[in-house]
Amino acid sequence: MVSDTMEEPMTQEWPGWPAQDARRYRDKGYWEGRTLGGRLRDWAALYAERTAVVDGDRRWTYAELDRHVDALVAGLLRLGLERGDRVVVQLPNVAEFVHVWFALLRIGAIPVHALPGHRRAEIVHLVEASEAVAYIVPDRYQRFDYRALAADIRADGDCACLAHVIVAGEAGPYTSLTDLVVPDAPAHEDPAIEAGDLAILLLSGGTTGAPKLIPRTHDDYAYNARAGAEACALDADSVYLAILPIAFNFTLACPGVLGTLLVGGTVVLAPSPSPVTAFTLIARERVTITAINPPLVPHWFDEYAASAPDLSSLRILQVGSARLADDVARRVEPTLGVRLQQVFGMAEGLLNYTRLDDPRALITTTQGRPSSPDDEIRVVDESGAPVPDGQPGELLTRGPYTLRGYYRAPEHNAVAFTADGFYRTGDLVRRLPSGHLIVVGRVKDQINRGGEKIVATEVEGHLLAHPDISAAALVGLADEQWGERPVAFLVYRDADTSLTVRALAAFLGERGLAAYKAPQEVIAVRAMPLTPVGKIDKKALVASTTRR
Repeated sequence: MVSDTMEEPMTQEWPGWPAQDARRYRDKGYWEGRTLGGRLRDWAALYAERTAVVDGDRRWTYAELDRHVDALVAGLLRLGLERGDRVVVQLPNVAEFVHVWFALLRIGAIPVHALPGHRRAEIVHLVEASEAVAYIVPDRYQRFDYRALAADIRADGDCACLAHVIVAGEAGPYTSLTDLVVPDAPAHEDPAIEAGDLAILLLSGGTTGAPKLIPRTHDDYAYNARAGAEACALDADSVYLAILPIAFNFTLACPGVLGTLLVGGTVVLAPSPSPVTAFTLIARERVTITAINPPLVPHWFDEYAASAPDLSSLRILQVGSARLADDVARRVEPTLGVRLQQVFGMAEGLLNYTRLDDPRALITTTQGRPSSPDDEIRVVDESGAPVPDGQPGELLTRGPYTLRGYYRAPEHNAVAFTADGFYRTGDLVRRLPSGHLIVVGRVKDQINRGGEKIVATEVEGHLLAHPDISAAALVGLADEQWGERPVAFLVYRDADTSLTVRALAAFLGERGLAAYKAPQEVIAVRAMPLTPVGKIDKKALVASTTRR
């Protein structure tokens, strides 16, 4: 029994939901009281011989996946892992990620998600912030040796808490994941694990400082995936292609891998984000839904025009993780013959989807509306006062799958959350009367040009409408006269193209943009640097100007 004045779960490491909210979410059926490890057991009973996971030529039915997870659980327990241990998992899109993830959950250990692109600085931060006792990596991926990374971390005496390195592949001096598998191991799940317990730690996608750790419980994360599955009308015939990194919240649970498994569908893992790879798998596996980010969309257009692939099975193309420019959004269905679904959300919780029956105007110009009836939304000005619908403001939110505080970050939590538990997202949005949100930009992604505020996302959307531009990023560089000046980094479709500041100003003026928003400098780049989650890395762009 939990007092109405106490928060759930009881912990000093991260604040849970107030008891009255937790009870309301359970009473309304959002939280179903089943652990994620237990859910796999349920799915194995319901969908036993259906194909659950496809990785190249390897396939697992639901029953086989459940048994393999138990076999891995036995090995992890023999290694000494136990309930409450944190484990950094840095695996690419391979079936071993799914095996490891569910096995850790069944013993009550907590996966800490790392992305394949993370290197020494990020991994050291994750290990130290979580006090992880184990680190799970591939041997090599995209010509990078993760065993060498593990050795580098240990050689300098960092991460003293790290007792085990486990390798999927050739293990070298470390523990082999394959050797941990115990054939015919009995079914196992720690009976002390509760659905309100911490299940996983995701990474914040913030643009400043080291990423924060996001605590997600079994209950709230399962609802996260279920609400997404409902928004996408997934069923047992759904085939989801995981293109973006599987450790990414968007790929794993929006509705992603978890949402697909929840309804008895099939998850297909793409070894790379290449459109050629994606199109081949879509045709071969009859994929019905997949998710990509905005930088990949032009590459899909180009490859589709070049190879005319068979996308006849593909019902939904989700685009999210960053703002999709309206002009690009309008091209998706006419070019690819696939229904677009825009997704706007965050690993911290709130997810917004355009619905499949929304008018085309909403699908191509908004980033959707909240997935849960109990997602609470505020759009506020700089003073915290609500703004009318249609006016831009910062998005604040709370709900049944949105955290109430980061892991071991009390000082940050004091400023990242309101006194009544609303999360300050840092996103600038406009809310329509329908509840749909239009992402304007980030509170900190504005350029202050002599007191005139320029929202980078708005200008980038117009730049991408130019027929010679395939990628664009607007950043503010220090300027003695203006404080900041807007600089456009552009990737041209043709390497011989060169657009002047004057030409861009004329183009943007024709599109109705105020003159002060036009870039004062143009820098051509061969490709945009990307963060590990596939967003344009503006810090790297700014840093590149100091080396010119």
